[in-house]
Amino acid sequence: MKKIFLLFVAVCALFACDPTHEKISNDGHITIDELKAKTTVTVDKAASGLNGNVISCQTLAPVNAKWTIGGKDFIANYAQKKMKVGTHDVVLTALCADGTVLSTTYQVECQEITDPLVKYYIYGADPEKEPPFQPGAWVAADMRFSSTEGAHLPTIPDDVYFGLKTLIVDVSDASADCNVMVHNGWWSNTYISDWPLVSGLNELQITETIAKECAKGGDGKDLQLLLKSGSFTLNSVYYEE
Repeated sequence: MKKIFLLFVAVCALFACDPTHEKISNDGHITIDELKAKTTVTVDKAASGLNGNVISCQTLAPVNAKWTIGGKDFIANYAQKKMKVGTHDVVLTALCADGTVLSTTYQVECQEITDPLVKYYIYGADPEKEPPFQPGAWVAADMRFSSTEGAHLPTIPDDVYFGLKTLIVDVSDASADCNVMVHNGWWSNTYISDWPLVSGLNELQITETIAKECAKGGDGKDLQLLLKSGSFTLNSVYYEE
């Protein structure tokens, strides 16, 4: 019996010293340093040597991973997103097997366009067919995204909703007191009670709640932007990828 015990101790010692059997977890938990060691965030390179605009993220850590890039979440161990030129924070949120949540942020610099962003228009692709207009204050139909109940804007496709796209609202002639409420066409939920619009590009992130409630494949309530005060001209609504 003593010989069997000594053999067991020897085998344990061998695996403890063998780097190929390295154990980084402890009951399904890893440390933040171990997470970082198994994670990479890279940016493609332009011909000039500057950082391009495609961010690639990957973790090989034994976790359930969520990447947040430019306000959009990707539930996967690998994620990739084209971004505008500028500095961006990329956040990795990791769920360990024992329920521990870890988070780390990477600051990424995009200096040059290597893969241009493409505009996908909801409204305004052809200014003659879909001309700029000024919505009326408290006129619900003017800014309801509905081909049947809206005055100007078409229904947003389900793949845009459930893709959680960031809508870019191109505005001009916005007054200093221009203020919009973001809700659904049934007035059953308000997503943003006060959204000051400014002349230029204004970004609106579609959330899971908005998608579920407003998409035709969800509750079908339509997204609605309601002008509360001031005035502006809506030129177009699109998202970029």
